Amino acid sequence: MVRPLQPAARRLLLAAAALMICCLAGRASATVVTTCRAAADSDPRVDYGFCVAELGMHRESPDADAWGLAKVAALTGVNNADDAVYDIKALLADNKPGGPAPRAALEQCAKLYDSAGLAFAEAEDEINNRRYAAGKAKAAEGVSLARQCDDALAKAGAVPSPVAQRSSYAVKIADVCTAITNLIM
Repeated sequence: MVRPLQPAARRLLLAAAALMICCLAGRASATVVTTCRAAADSDPRVDYGFCVAELGMHRESPDADAWGLAKVAALTGVNNADDAVYDIKALLADNKPGGPAPRAALEQCAKLYDSAGLAFAEAEDEINNRRYAAGKAKAAEGVSLARQCDDALAKAGAVPSPVAQRSSYAVKIADVCTAITNLIM
């Protein structure tokens, strides 16, 4: 006669199965899953699902340890900022951003996101050189620059912001980068 599993054992078995399925599907390595879990457990701002999904897609993630994943998070912030600049330039090229004030705000945002991309790149460089506090500060700077864009667009009357998703992403990936960096400090 087979004994039924205790609830704790059943949860453990299901978690192991989910981890194995994730890894086999190529979506995320065990290190991504466990590092994101540790980051989310240590910092309530970290969205576990977002962390696994975003870091799991990066080409450097399968072979990365926590230190490498902190750098991947910063590089993902660079990519987001670059995409924001591209989106803003596309809006400006349409010549329909809503008049002179929103146009000026969009031009300012392009500069701010360009600087945000540089801040995230510097965060990766600082983490790579094991200057963790400086890396976290640079990631926070990237978020600050994205928020300055939101503020400029709001003042110009561009509500909702045409780059709201980019700003939200910058915050989430900076939170992931910071939490993972805190794990390795």
